[in-house]
Amino acid sequence: MTLSFELSPEQMAVRIQARQVADDILSGVAAAISSIQRPEDRFYALQPVYKQLAGLGFVKGLVPDEYGGAYFDNLTFALAAEELARVDINTPTALLGTGLGLNPIINFGTEEQKNRWLPTFCDGEPRLAAIAYTEVTGGANYDSEDPTVGIRTFARREGDEWVINGAKHYTTNASGWDGQGADLISVVCRTDPALPPSESLAVIVVERGTPGVEITDMIDTIGHRATNSPRVEFRDVRVPVDNLIGRPGDGLDIVATAFSWTCSSIAAACVGRMRAAFDYSLEFAKTDHRSGPVPVIDYQNVGYMLTDIKTRIEAVRYFAWKAADHFDRTGGRDRELANEAKIFASETAVQVVYDAMRLVGVDAYTNLTPIAAIMEDVLCFPVYDGGNMGVRRRNVHNLLKAEGFDSLAAAENRLSVPEHA
Repeated sequence: MTLSFELSPEQMAVRIQARQVADDILSGVAAAISSIQRPEDRFYALQPVYKQLAGLGFVKGLVPDEYGGAYFDNLTFALAAEELARVDINTPTALLGTGLGLNPIINFGTEEQKNRWLPTFCDGEPRLAAIAYTEVTGGANYDSEDPTVGIRTFARREGDEWVINGAKHYTTNASGWDGQGADLISVVCRTDPALPPSESLAVIVVERGTPGVEITDMIDTIGHRATNSPRVEFRDVRVPVDNLIGRPGDGLDIVATAFSWTCSSIAAACVGRMRAAFDYSLEFAKTDHRSGPVPVIDYQNVGYMLTDIKTRIEAVRYFAWKAADHFDRTGGRDRELANEAKIFASETAVQVVYDAMRLVGVDAYTNLTPIAAIMEDVLCFPVYDGGNMGVRRRNVHNLLKAEGFDSLAAAENRLSVPEHA
């Protein structure tokens, strides 16, 4: 029996479709947002593009079939993410943000909650979901057992309602397409300021139009120029008690699962941005003489640099595939490979694009080539969606310390730490 990296016909169909969508639709994003000054307006300009992707089934791909979707498993979503991110990082990030917002419902919601919320994302409209996770002071210590720190967004129960107060940063998609809020926001909060997160961390769903949700600022970023990064404030936001996903304390597992789901797709998106840098660099090397007698690819140093770049791209791609496949095989319980893939892919992407910049030379530091913009995009990967230093490496470190850790388990499609440990 051989180890096969062959994609199924269905997976290849998604990959080819995503490649065509990127070339035919996403290729216009950069020009469309280039002259727009305000970050929120750049995001709003994505709506027609996102609507086209929704019409093609990419939003339905986030929803399980039994709730009206056409679910992409983790590997299939990663395949699409690579192709889309090769051309534009902003639109697939909006898709990823919607997947993050829906993930707590998909994996931990009741049947009533799933039937109430998930089918609404399957009608072809450009609906947005978000997860409100990062506190204004940062999100790395959301799981601190000291109840005086960590998550400072609180929900208190009053009769048949939860009343939410707090503020969040970097809540991708939270503004919606008009500044009035996403269709659905999964809010990470605590239900008792005196209890540690193991007893109080919770996820509560807030629907669009709920009074008290306010977008108070929009953070601008040097890359991901049309990605939505708002500050969201919750001021006496009242929702039914049935909007709580699971129970207080379940938030630890809900958050860990959601942010494990994103890892392989972010790793694949890193491959897409690296491919964009490589493709430009290769074409440059084959066609530009730099005032010399031969194309620069004829020089050994250039050929070796391109070889190293291509090798890293292949290594990251197959790591992303392995991590995604492992996530699917373990029912989303994977923690080790997911975090490691995100770390390795994001930091390798920075090095690869830097090497592409060195190869092309000073023009790569200007708007004469796409390399500088790609560099601005990849610099984000190590520090967002759970920063590599504050969150991802800490997650793996905790696994290494855990009783029963098995260093070969991930390679053999088993959990690195048994769930009973």
